[in-house]
Amino acid sequence: MGVAVYRAARGVDNARMKRHIALLRGINVGKAKRVPMAELRALMEGLAHANVRTLLNSGNAVFDARAGTPAAHAKALRAAILDKLGVDCEVIVKTAADLQAAIDEHPLRRHANDDARLLVMFVQEASTLLELKPLEATDWAPEAFAVGSHAAWLWCANGIIDSRVAKAVGKVLKERGTARNWATVGKLLALATD
Repeated sequence: MGVAVYRAARGVDNARMKRHIALLRGINVGKAKRVPMAELRALMEGLAHANVRTLLNSGNAVFDARAGTPAAHAKALRAAILDKLGVDCEVIVKTAADLQAAIDEHPLRRHANDDARLLVMFVQEASTLLELKPLEATDWAPEAFAVGSHAAWLWCANGIIDSRVAKAVGKVLKERGTARNWATVGKLLALATD
């Protein structure tokens, strides 16, 4: 069904639509948790989301929705992925405004000189970020870490795989967050504002 026909069939009012970004954690890494992006788009359209677009193969989607909170969208999407695709993964949903606010507050500009090694850690509830605040007291050099109002920031100077700060953040958050490198965050913003 074409997007225009889909909108008409669902009675979608574009004037009331709000742009969101869905970030799926840990999918399509190796052979586990495989979620084809075409199936993800179809599944999201089935949840009455419009203008669904995916970025890369690692679980990034932009969509429009008329009602509901980002947390409610995340919960519904996670349940639908498990039900329809048999994959259980953490889903974080942010509004386009939330993504822009995270980009605007970027506290590690003086450290980061490689977009692939700068990670932005997103969590569903801002209060979860407070659990990461104690990590700011550690000297991570040559790495760096900061907690903002909308995300946490990890500068993995020598790469992500052996990053001490990434491992420390993972121990605190467990499955409750998902990171994207700075290059991907920029692409998501471009897709969300297109």
